[in-house]
Amino acid sequence: MKHRPSSALRDFLTGEAGGAMLLILAAGLAMLFANLPGMAGHFYHDLIHMELGPTLSPKLGPMTVHLWINDGLMAVFFLVVGLEIKREFLDGGLSTWDRRRLPILAAGAGMVVPAIVYLAVTMAQPGLSSGWAIPAATDIAFAIGVLALLGDRAPASLKLFLTAVAIVDDMGAVAIIALFYTHGLDLVALAGAAGVLAVMYGLNRAGVRMLAPYLIGFVLLWYLTLLSGVHATVAGVLAAMTMPIRCTPGAPDAEDSPLHRLEHAVHPWSAYAIIPLFGFVNGGMTLNGAMFAALIAPLPLGVALGLFVGKQLGIFGAIWAAVRLGIAERPAGASWGQVYGMAMLCGIGFTMSLFIGALAFPGQPLLVEEAKGGVLMGSLLSALIGYAVLRLVARRPHHAEHPA
Repeated sequence: MKHRPSSALRDFLTGEAGGAMLLILAAGLAMLFANLPGMAGHFYHDLIHMELGPTLSPKLGPMTVHLWINDGLMAVFFLVVGLEIKREFLDGGLSTWDRRRLPILAAGAGMVVPAIVYLAVTMAQPGLSSGWAIPAATDIAFAIGVLALLGDRAPASLKLFLTAVAIVDDMGAVAIIALFYTHGLDLVALAGAAGVLAVMYGLNRAGVRMLAPYLIGFVLLWYLTLLSGVHATVAGVLAAMTMPIRCTPGAPDAEDSPLHRLEHAVHPWSAYAIIPLFGFVNGGMTLNGAMFAALIAPLPLGVALGLFVGKQLGIFGAIWAAVRLGIAERPAGASWGQVYGMAMLCGIGFTMSLFIGALAFPGQPLLVEEAKGGVLMGSLLSALIGYAVLRLVARRPHHAEHPA
């Protein structure tokens, strides 16, 4: 029997702890370099803002290391996100409405409630409302990485459910970026991007299965999206939606499926290179007495409480209500304590929250720094306490409860 490669989802569920550790290491190095004294401390900031040219968009100016990573490489990350979304909806755990119902409800509540918490905390401070979406996102790499550290203490169904929730959450985050963090549209460039997308869709419908035309289209789509004023990373998800897929129910890893081939090829680069680089250029934050005092300011406090309190209330509350009302069933083999621990892990918003934080306050570096502090505080609390809850409930013998 011919050997078939393992699916990217299985690789993701079993190996993402390594990628999460690299992300933590990169963010830690950024913190270290940003706080070195004298010229050494300036080196980090000079490095990430070093101009590498050329000027691709008059609005952005010369391309810097920071821009190439946040607007360029992150488009590849979003391409992987889009590939995972399409695969899961057509050929995976979200391929039927019965499977989609609970993750969609949980993810929706897990975006709305944190935004409400954030707005409630910051409403008295003018100019902060644009950051409402910062705590709405879940960092799938970190959350799954923490679950992976638990090994068999967390049932496989819980890992799959968390992945499904995070994928729906990513869809919401992409929509938020496109709709709410887009300024000054260039309609000509936008029309060009729509034309490229239409050609890519036409290639799919015509049965073209070679990846090269789609990758060329992705680069063109990224450039035109960058010029249009829509954040360029949205091009990654849009390009992924045009990738051909051959569905193989029960074994979504077909060798002759272009989508699966591309996902297998790009996912390691995304998890082990792009995301750590993103963490390095965005994780640097000056640590001093003033910064620690500022953590109780409305912006960082709103972000931290949105992630730590809002996420667990929204996701766990939605799951509990759906099960009690008979709308859906709890993940098989998982206790309510494990579901609660999983909901708490969804408060880890590191990558996506930092990304949205930079978009929410353009040209306001002090507010971006405050948002970083809130993201780090909320994500760290969610990771540590969520991990502790899952370890604690795993030690106790329990019998799966039947939903009432």
